[in-house]
Amino acid sequence: MKDTDLDYTIVFPDPSLLAPLDTCKSPVVILLGWGGCKDPHLAKYSDIYRNQGCTVIRYTSPWTAAFFSESFGRKTLRLYAKNLLELLFDYEIEKSPIFFHVFSNNGVMLYRYIVQLLRCHRQFCTLKVVGTVFDSGPGNRNVLGSLRALNRILTSYTNVVFRIILLLLFSVMVVVYRILLYPLTRLFHESHYDVMKKDFSSWPQLYLYSKADKIISAQDVEEMVEARRKYGYRIEVVVFCSSEHVSHLREYPAKYTDACTCFLMSCLQCPPEPHHPKY
Repeated sequence: MKDTDLDYTIVFPDPSLLAPLDTCKSPVVILLGWGGCKDPHLAKYSDIYRNQGCTVIRYTSPWTAAFFSESFGRKTLRLYAKNLLELLFDYEIEKSPIFFHVFSNNGVMLYRYIVQLLRCHRQFCTLKVVGTVFDSGPGNRNVLGSLRALNRILTSYTNVVFRIILLLLFSVMVVVYRILLYPLTRLFHESHYDVMKKDFSSWPQLYLYSKADKIISAQDVEEMVEARRKYGYRIEVVVFCSSEHVSHLREYPAKYTDACTCFLMSCLQCPPEPHHPKY
């Protein structure tokens, strides 16, 4: 189902399927796609949760916002985050347990604003988030990995000459604004990575990543995991040996599906304490 303001898809569970544990409202799983992701790609992940009796919302924010607007400190993704959370009220599913599945940095950049709204926005502070899965992210200031990701996206959109020009402009922008000038620019716009390292969300998190990922460094994910565990939060990891960026489900379908479903069930069994709003 589509909306003119937000290009999303919502899928409701088969009425014959019981909600997980049969003790709560049907959970709502929100999938935040990677840069350049198409809805049919997310549909494969959607099936994992729909088969568990969940309502699933699929959404991928514009890659231009993640690669360019965020790099210049423009918080355009915040509006997308707000519109996405408002869907829960539009469909009257705001009282259901909420579960996020976030892909790569494109998803994480949107997720950072969702977390901020959950803590600070009066309408959203009552939403009950039970857990988050991070697939192939988050990554820190990896210029080479970012160029690889952008090149993969541009391949299907532009000709070779224009693609090279955009890649050069992007690399210069990242080096200047996100590396050389970052001690200054972070004062008004911290990177998504630094924000998520000190995020106070108390619900459990599962990190799915690969040692063979050439876009998001496994070391970046491991540093994030270590930083989150220092706060005493429940953090789980599943490491894949040979799968490429956001390709773990394709390479290890059984392992991936089991990890997501088991984590979902555990989050529903042991929901976190509600977060306290800050107006």
